[in-house]
Amino acid sequence: MNIAALYQLYQQHPVVTTDSRNCPTGSIFIALKGESFNGNTFAAQALEKGCAYAVVDEAEYANDKDGKIILVDNCLKTLQQLANYHRKQLGTKVIGITGTNGKTTTKELISSVLSQSYNILYTLGNLNNHIGVPLTLLRLKPEHDLAVIEMGASHPGDIKELVDIAEPDYGIITNVGKAHLEGFGSFEGVIKTKGELYDFLREKTNSVTFIQHENPYLMKIAKGLNLISYGKENSLYINGNVTSCSPFLAFQWKMGKEGIYYQVQTKLIGEYNLDNVLAAVTIGTYFHVEPEKINKALEEYTPQNNRSQLKETASNKLIIDAYNANPTSMMAALHNFCNIKAEHKMVILGDMKELGATSIEEHQKIVDFIEECNFERIIIVGDQFGKTQNELHVLPNVTVTIEELKKNKPNGFYILIKGSNSMKLGQIADFL
Repeated sequence: MNIAALYQLYQQHPVVTTDSRNCPTGSIFIALKGESFNGNTFAAQALEKGCAYAVVDEAEYANDKDGKIILVDNCLKTLQQLANYHRKQLGTKVIGITGTNGKTTTKELISSVLSQSYNILYTLGNLNNHIGVPLTLLRLKPEHDLAVIEMGASHPGDIKELVDIAEPDYGIITNVGKAHLEGFGSFEGVIKTKGELYDFLREKTNSVTFIQHENPYLMKIAKGLNLISYGKENSLYINGNVTSCSPFLAFQWKMGKEGIYYQVQTKLIGEYNLDNVLAAVTIGTYFHVEPEKINKALEEYTPQNNRSQLKETASNKLIIDAYNANPTSMMAALHNFCNIKAEHKMVILGDMKELGATSIEEHQKIVDFIEECNFERIIIVGDQFGKTQNELHVLPNVTVTIEELKKNKPNGFYILIKGSNSMKLGQIADFL
C-alpha cells in the first residue's frame, strides 16, 4: 500500500500508536522494531485490543483475511513518510527546535508563550527522535495554528533526517555544547549536525531563523539565513539581561533600542536560562503575542522532570538537575550554584554519559573545578568520575550513595544534584 492510500485510512482513523500496550479504539498500529523487540509479533494483539488496522513489514504476520493488516516494506519509513505527507496536506507552519542544552525547556517556554494567543501543537516530553517527531506530527489537526517540534540528535545526520520529515518553516538552535561526543566524534561534529537545521532553512523559501546573536558558533554557520536575533546587546530585535537569580531567574527585556523594559520573575533556576526565556520572548513577539501575555506565560511556567527543580525538604534545599548532563551544562550549573548565597553548600554529581574518548578528560575538568570551589561537602558518583585524579568522596552508584547519605545525612544544606539521567540521581532527593 502506498502512502497516499494509507493516508486515506489515517484520515478515517487519525490516531497512530507504536505501542501494543496502548491501543486506542479505532487507531492504527505501526509495528516498529528495536534491539530487543519486534512489533510485528504484536500486530494481531493490537487488533484484538481495538486498533482498526495494523501495519507490518514482515509477510508472515500479514496473513489475516479481513484486510486489517497492511504489509509495507519498512514500518519506520512508512511512519515517517505518513507524518511528512500529513504535515504537507495541512500546511501548518512548523517551528523546529534543536540544540545541545535547553531545547526541551525552550520548547516548553515557546509553546507556553504561543499558547496565549494560538492553538499550538508541541512535542510532548522529549519525543524528539526519528520516532517521536513523526508521532508528534501525526497529532497535528486542522485547528492547530502552529506546531513546535523539538529535534534531538546523537549522531551525524540525525537532524537532517528529522527536518526532512517535519520540514520546518522557522528554526532555532538553542546552543551547541559538548554532548553525545561518542556519537558525534567531536565538538565540530556537534556543530555540523545541529547546523543541519540551518542547512534546511537556508534552502527553504521565506524561512526565518531565530538566533542567539552572541553565540559565535551559531553566528559562524548562519550565513545566508533570514535572522531574527536576540541576546544582551541593546540593538537586537529582543534584548535583555538578568536582574537577579537567588535562586530563581528574574530578568528584563525590551524590543530594540527604544523599547521599554518589561520585568519578569520566573520559576527557573540559573542564569543560563536567560537565553531560553529570551528565545521564547523573541518568538512570541515575532508572532504578535502581546508582551503582557508573554510575561504571564513565562512567570507561570514551572519546570518538570528533574530539570533544574527546586525542592525544599524538612532538612535541606535541593536543586535537582538530574535529567541530563554534559560538560557544558554541568559547568553552567556549577557556576550558577557557586553564586547562590548559602551558609552550607553541597554538590552530588553523577557521571556525564556518551562522551567517548574525551570522557576522562572532561570529567577531570569538572573535578578540578569543584576542588577549587568552597563547597562544604562533595560527592561524585560513577565509574567515569572514579577514573579521575582527585581527593574527593567517590561512590560507584546511586544505591551506595543513598546508603552513605542515610549514615551521614546533611542538615541545613543547599544541595545541587546533577548527572546524566541514567545515573538515576533523582532518587537521592527522597533521602535528603
